[in-house]
Order: sequence, then structure tokens, then C-alpha cells
Amino acid sequence: MAGVSTKEIKNRIRSMESTKQITKAMEMVAASKLRRAQAQVLSSRPYFEILYSTINEIVDNNSDFTSAYLVKRPVKKSLYVVIAGDRGLAGGYNSNILKLVYAEMQGKNATVLPIGKKAVDFFRARKMPMLSADHMVAEDIGVGDCFTIAKTVCKAYKEGQFDEVFVGYTNFVSVLSQTPATLQMLPLLRQETSRAASGSDILYEPGSVEVFDAIIPEYVGGILYGALCESRASEQAARRTAMDSATQNADEMIADLSLKFNRARQAAITQEITEIVAGS
Repeated sequence: MAGVSTKEIKNRIRSMESTKQITKAMEMVAASKLRRAQAQVLSSRPYFEILYSTINEIVDNNSDFTSAYLVKRPVKKSLYVVIAGDRGLAGGYNSNILKLVYAEMQGKNATVLPIGKKAVDFFRARKMPMLSADHMVAEDIGVGDCFTIAKTVCKAYKEGQFDEVFVGYTNFVSVLSQTPATLQMLPLLRQETSRAASGSDILYEPGSVEVFDAIIPEYVGGILYGALCESRASEQAARRTAMDSATQNADEMIADLSLKFNRARQAAITQEITEIVAGS
């Protein structure tokens, strides 16, 4: 019986060592992807900031400025663009953002545009109406796809299909901290600033309204791409943390099993010695 027990423990140790190798490899891959994702986050911010400042300049330099993207209508139907991951093993990354957005949807006539396999599966299981399910693989979404989604969303908003548009994503704070959040994309919130602070008047051709309406889809696309980069970095950081924790747990289990193996082996040897002494 002692021999069988030690054999089972040894097999268990081998299994845990194999698991540890897998989690360690996944941690290293996540760390490598995290560096690239952080670089994307930093490179996407200047584009968004320039667009944002341009939009504010147009609004500030036109006191009688009006646009469909600035008018706040009675909310009858809402659209949520939700960004999640394609795979699990990332701690609470997917569940946190999906639960947050689903809770905000309660009591609203909401439609969802999911990005990522986990988001598609989550809302499909709850039979939520979807604007599109064409973006199932978040890892394959690029800048061009974000602008395509933005044009579709802005067109639907101008046609009155939706009265407000939000994006749900995970904000990358640090490697150890990622916070799920929702951001209102449409209608735009007018910033209360003085014209004197905005500098000299700027002439837009063919007109400020036309330029404003043309730049808003680019602005929304920039928001989506920035949110996508933030979510990717958050996913890799969460996966790295989860795999690091799993590797540490595997080390502890291997140490505990090794101690049990040595004790079982020592007990078996002691019993054999006792039997030999008794027989002699």
C-alpha cells in the first residue's frame, strides 16, 4: 500500500510540474504581448487628443453652432459597444466588464455591438439584440475595423436608430490594476469654455458644421481604437498576473506533495525495517 501511495504522489508531482511549465510559458507570452499593447496605448493617445482639441475648437469658435451629434434627445434606445477578450485564463478581465455593462443595460431598451468571442457568447446566451456579430475575434480588430464600426454607429445615430451610444472597455491603470468602465461617445458633451481662451477664429471650408460632421466618425473611431488598445493591454496584464499566481500555487503544491512523498517513503522504509527485525 505504501508503494502505491508514493507512486500516486509521484505521478501527481509530475502532473503539477507539467502544469507549472504551461503556466510559466503563458506568463512569458502575456508579458511579451503586454509590452506591445502598452506601446499601442501610448501611440494611440496623441491622435485622439488632437481630434478632441479640434472638435472643441470648432464648437468654441461658433456660438450658434448646432449639430445632430450635439443634440441630446429623449433616450428611447441605447447602443453599447462592448470590448472583451477571445480567451479565458485572464482572471476577472472578461467577467468584470461584461457584468458592468449588463448591469447598466438593465431597464434600458439596449442593443449591443460585441467585440471579442467572450462578449458575443455572453450576450448571445442572454438573447440580447445585437447590431452586428461580425467582430468575434478581438485580436484581429485593427484601426481600419474601428473606423468602419464608427461609421456604422454614427450613421445609425444620425438616422435616429439610437439616442445614445456607449463603449464598454477595461481601462489599463497598471500591470496590477485594470478597471472596467463605460464611456459615452454620442451625443457629445459640449465643453463650457470661453472663446477668448481658444485663440483667434478659425475658418473652416466648406463650413464648420460640415467639417464637424465629417470629423465625428473619425473621433468615434479614435475612441474605439483607444479603448481597444486599453482593453488589450488590460487583458494581457490580467493574464500575466493570473498565470504568475498559478505558477506560484503550483510551486507550493509541488513542495507540499514532495513533503508528503518523503514522509510516505520514510514510513514505508521504517515498516520494512521493523518487519525484518521482527522476522529475525
